[in-house]
Amino acid sequence: MTPAPLSDASRSRTNNDVWIVIPLYNEATVIASVVEGLLPSFPNVVCIDDGSTDDSGAIARSAGAKIVTHPINLGQGASLQTGFEYALSHNAEYVVTFDADGQHRVVDAVPMVDRARKEDLAIVFGSRFLDDRTKPGFLKKIVLKTAVWVTNVTTRTKLTDAHNGLRVIRRDALRQVKLRQDRMAHGTEIVVQLGRTKLPFAEQPVEVLYTDYSKAKGQSLLNSVNILVDLVIR
Repeated sequence: MTPAPLSDASRSRTNNDVWIVIPLYNEATVIASVVEGLLPSFPNVVCIDDGSTDDSGAIARSAGAKIVTHPINLGQGASLQTGFEYALSHNAEYVVTFDADGQHRVVDAVPMVDRARKEDLAIVFGSRFLDDRTKPGFLKKIVLKTAVWVTNVTTRTKLTDAHNGLRVIRRDALRQVKLRQDRMAHGTEIVVQLGRTKLPFAEQPVEVLYTDYSKAKGQSLLNSVNILVDLVIR
């Protein structure tokens, strides 16, 4: 017997209409715990294995994620775009972008989705600067704040955290996003494209976890400087 389709209210309660999109590149040591942590709250997780040279994709699949594979490394922007297209083709009403290295928290993502529903928001941007939970370090904070200022000037937005990878994007906004930038420039590109939708958005306080592992994988001060350089030269 075929089960009856879920009502809109039931889909909202179960987050069955939400897809978590995770760009994945050589995160074999942590990706299982990231996926397993998400599944109780978000049953739909897709990892875009961006040409990993380890077993990241297989491990994520075993943990319960769907996998889309890039045969070569195309960069985080391309991975996000692939994930967006996958989610749209699987009837996502909302997408949550989530990092693979364990720096984002499910307890932040859940209220962001709830807020998008309750307040009829098309985009909810996570911000590590709306409360004092995140401890980026003095120099890193200066660089990130400078990147926020440059992004706000160039994109005419008023965000407090321009390069936070934890975001909720509703289907109508997502359909207008076509990322083409690689490296870290896609972070500004997505803000530009979402801003052009003129759809309602808000920022939500979130905590970013700076572990030794996440710093080694790209959350170092040097990486923050690279983000700033990308913004200046593009």
